Amino acid sequence: MENEVKDKKQNKEEPVKTLPSVSSTPHVRDKSTTTNIMGCVILALLPATGVGICNFGPAAILVTALCIGCCVFFEWAFEKICKRKNTIGDLSAVLTGLLLALNLPVSVPWYIPVIGSFVAIVVVKQLFGGLGQNFMNPALGARCFLMLSFSRYMTDFSYRPGWVGADVISSATPLADVKGGASFSIASMLLGNEAGTIGETSALALIIGGIFLLCMGIITWHLTGMYLLSLVVFVIIFGGHGFDINYIAAHLFGGGLMLGAFFMATDYVTRPITRKGQIIYGIFLGCLTGIFRIFGPGAEGVSYAIIIGNLIVPLIEKITVPKHFGYKKPASS
Repeated sequence: MENEVKDKKQNKEEPVKTLPSVSSTPHVRDKSTTTNIMGCVILALLPATGVGICNFGPAAILVTALCIGCCVFFEWAFEKICKRKNTIGDLSAVLTGLLLALNLPVSVPWYIPVIGSFVAIVVVKQLFGGLGQNFMNPALGARCFLMLSFSRYMTDFSYRPGWVGADVISSATPLADVKGGASFSIASMLLGNEAGTIGETSALALIIGGIFLLCMGIITWHLTGMYLLSLVVFVIIFGGHGFDINYIAAHLFGGGLMLGAFFMATDYVTRPITRKGQIIYGIFLGCLTGIFRIFGPGAEGVSYAIIIGNLIVPLIEKITVPKHFGYKKPASS
C-alpha cells in the first residue's frame, strides 16, 4: 500500500509532457519587409536617375516627380474610394513611379506620365487586388500601353541636354544605329551620353545599382545572369556577326536591357519563386529579347519580352515548384 501511495504522489508531481506545436508552412522567417525591399531598389536606381538628370536637365526632374507623385496619389485615392487599407507607406507606388519615369523619353507631354501612372497603379495593380496580386509589372504594363497609344511621343528621343552644354542629340538610339549598320560607341552606352529614355542610357549606372541589389540579397544571379547569357548566345548564333565583341557589347549595354534585367524582370510578384524557374524564365526572356531585336521591325524588345514572360510564369511555376512532402500522384484509371 505504501508503495502505491508513493507512486501516485510521484505521478502527481511529474510535469505533464506535451508535444511541441507545429504550425503550417512556411517556417522560414526573414527580417526583410516590403518597405525595406522597395527602399533598397529605389536606392539602387538612384545612380541611373542621377545620370539621367545630368544628361537631360530639369525636364527629367519634372517627368520623374510627375510620375512618382501621380502614382502615389492614384494609389491613395483608389484605396480611399474602395475603403481599403492605405499602403502608400510601403514605397511600392514610389518605386513604380520611378521605374515608369526611367522608361519614358524626357520630351513626352505632361499628360503621358499622368496617364501612364493611372494605368500602372489603378489598372494593372489595384484592379487585380493590389501589391502581390498583379499579373504583370505595373511600370512595364503602363509603358507598353503608352507605346501602343502614343508611339509618336514614346519614340521621340531627340533632346537638348540641360546641363552638359551639348547641342541637340540625334534621335537615333544606339540599338537603332547597331541595327542600321551605323557607327556606335560602347563608351557612350556605358556613360549615358546617348539618346534614349531617362533611365536606360547609362549601362554602368544600372550595373552599379544591380550589384548593390545582389550584395544586399534582394535579387540573385540566377534570373539576371541567365537573361544576359542567353541573349549573348542568341546574338552570337543569329546576329549575323559571329563572336564580335563590339556587337555583343552593343546589345548588352544598349537599350533597356540592364534596366529590365536587374530591376523589372526580378520583380518579386511577377517572377518565378524557385531558382530552377528563374533560370528557365531568364533563358526565355533572353531568347525572346533576341528575337524582337534581331528579327523584329524595331531595335528594342525588353519591355515586351518581360510582359510576355510575366504571362507564362504560372506555367513555369507549375512545372518547377517542388511537390508536397508525401505527395503521391494519383493512379491513372
